[in-house]
Amino acid sequence: MKTVVIGGNFAGLTAALELKRKGKQEQEVVVIDKSTVFLFIPSLIWVPFGRREIKDISFRKDELLRKKGVEFINAEAIKVDPDKNIVVTSKGDVSYDQLVIATGPKVKYDVAPGVKEYAHYIGTPKGAMETRKALEKFKKDPGPVVIGATQNAGCMGAAYEFLFNIEKWLREQKIRKKVDLYWITPETFLGHFGIDGIKGGETMLKSFMKMFHIHYRTEVGVKEVFKDRVELTTGEILPSKFTMLMPPFIGVDFVTNSPGLHATEAGYIPVTNDYRHVDYPNVWAAGIAVDVKLPFTPGKIPFSGPKTGYPSDETGKIVAENIIRLSKGETKLKEKAWGKIPGICVMDAGKKEVIILSDTLFKPRKFAVMIPNVLYDFSKVLFEKYFMWKTKRGLSYLP
Repeated sequence: MKTVVIGGNFAGLTAALELKRKGKQEQEVVVIDKSTVFLFIPSLIWVPFGRREIKDISFRKDELLRKKGVEFINAEAIKVDPDKNIVVTSKGDVSYDQLVIATGPKVKYDVAPGVKEYAHYIGTPKGAMETRKALEKFKKDPGPVVIGATQNAGCMGAAYEFLFNIEKWLREQKIRKKVDLYWITPETFLGHFGIDGIKGGETMLKSFMKMFHIHYRTEVGVKEVFKDRVELTTGEILPSKFTMLMPPFIGVDFVTNSPGLHATEAGYIPVTNDYRHVDYPNVWAAGIAVDVKLPFTPGKIPFSGPKTGYPSDETGKIVAENIIRLSKGETKLKEKAWGKIPGICVMDAGKKEVIILSDTLFKPRKFAVMIPNVLYDFSKVLFEKYFMWKTKRGLSYLP
């Protein structure tokens, strides 16, 4: 059986390695990706402050995959014809028996005028390094700072992390008193995180905002970003000499260029709880490419749910397991809806951290806790080291 995996970061790399490990010689596994590098995206928040370099949080995945017996095609996947089982790439057509779409996100910078031109974004290596340069310039002539997430965003956690990291950096640079620091979010309350919050979370974050003297606005969107200010959907204008915003994620061009996939308006793949396409039994989705139905209704301003590394890794494993079961003639597949995957997250707060644990990502939950660690972000660093260690060695089966 030949399985083609589109994308090779969290979900795609895990799916490919698990397919080969479990399927051995019976599984021909091909990964198609335009990048040869695996990137540990959660640590990008540290790059602007010089705490990490890009080389510290990345490695060559093409070499790893080939070592493990997986074919790697360094090409851009352009579109797929799911009726003919053909993927069109920049280096020719590739046929498949099973297809795994693990393409990650495309960033919707045009969510509001000026976001692309005047707001920084830390979710890519280029964006993180440009942010570092901007901060070096900023510290020579400090002023107001606006950090947050736009309407329709889902990755609020990383924006919160950057907020607390920049607050710490401002103190280290001895310019904190010269800076009015603003937090803006579409969330209905602080600490919603796109998961309807966790008990005690709002109170904890309100205390953080008070302790660090951060002004905040909830249930706001961005009307327009200018070089020296941010205009909110409420009409309020916040002066800003440095702005960092998390825009929404949408489906990548590969998905939107493939009408046969019947993707959602946002470009995500409709799947059942086993991550199989609702219309094509040999097409699967893992990670950010999955369409996730939110169990809550946002308030005045729309926002989405988080699609983080842990659920991406888990869905990669589930897809691999199900393809292996099918190849053995089994009919019972593993099911675990996105919202039923445990919530495991360490939110960095500038050499402090909040550990977030829950039995399921979405409500109803049996338990959910937020544990602050005000001494050091030990767990965040440990998780990074562990994940990089296991991934570099292809030990995808480890938790």
